[in-house]
Amino acid sequence: MSVDQTSWEAAVRHLFEDAYPYDATGPRRHEDWVLDVLALMARVPDPRGWTGLDDAARAPEREESPAFPFAGHPPEYVAPRLWEIDRGSAENLLLALTDDGCTLSSLKRFTESEEELRVMARTVLARYGDSATFHTNVSKPGPVPGTLDFTERSWAYSPLSVYSEDYGLIVVTDTEVGMFWNFADY
Repeated sequence: MSVDQTSWEAAVRHLFEDAYPYDATGPRRHEDWVLDVLALMARVPDPRGWTGLDDAARAPEREESPAFPFAGHPPEYVAPRLWEIDRGSAENLLLALTDDGCTLSSLKRFTESEEELRVMARTVLARYGDSATFHTNVSKPGPVPGTLDFTERSWAYSPLSVYSEDYGLIVVTDTEVGMFWNFADY
């Protein structure tokens, strides 16, 4: 499945506009892609010029910390907090990121069917191609290593921001790194 800019931007906007998102893509310049994630947190431009979502873009805290709301962690801190997951789990995670709580129950607020929302999630992932790898700070271990189980009520995560909760998906290709993140502060 290939995707164009208009379809990708529309899917990102529709899925995540009611969350507190940071959804962006940056170039992959390093063998250690965590360095590219840190650059993405500092808001490098999208290599294709496509528009994501950045609710904190105009936050006054950004004057002192350009990566706000992400905390200024070194790669040695970030790398062990990101676990690889499979594509199916990445699709579910994108849907769970549409609201606070990182659960699929947030899909009830949409007027579209779950299958229509899954098509949007697949549109988002299509940008990165079939050979992308997926990584998250969310721990909802599924029955098979590398999967997440969204039927479980309990979950854990390793925060990377200044908020009390943050969870997300990193998509890595040979040329790009995508980041889909949601923040909550209870």
